[in-house]
Amino acid sequence: MKRILLCALFAIAAGAATASAETAWGLRGGITFDPDQVHVGAHMLAGELFEDGYFLPNVEVGFGDHMTIIAVNPELVYKFTKRSSTPWGFYIGGGLGINFVSWDDDYFYSEHDSDTDLGLNILGGMSRKLSDGNDFFVELKLGLSDSPDGKITAGFTFY
Repeated sequence: MKRILLCALFAIAAGAATASAETAWGLRGGITFDPDQVHVGAHMLAGELFEDGYFLPNVEVGFGDHMTIIAVNPELVYKFTKRSSTPWGFYIGGGLGINFVSWDDDYFYSEHDSDTDLGLNILGGMSRKLSDGNDFFVELKLGLSDSPDGKITAGFTFY
């Protein structure tokens, strides 16, 4: 499992190196539905790949419901830059979800205590530029296959 995680992190870093423009990083956290968990993580705004399209890899660790999930998500987002009078900006996106699941054997009565799944996610969110130049965001992510059913996440991106 450690080898797969290292390969996934290397793939994210290699993709980030190909992206153009400035990079930023951030912290995130929220709640996950099915399984019912709390998750925390980090992300990197790795640059603009095309006009208003960004590579946004992130890693989240979920705790609860008798399991731990480490989710590595290489995702692409499209930011709607034409803002009206509101200070909020909106974005949509999607990507893969590489999920390393470890569960409590006593709860599931299983011989295996971990598994790795490759899932697909779609997401949408809104962000607000703060007075210090950083961003605050709120995001909804839905798992289409082999990923948690849904996540509500909030966080900050630091420039």
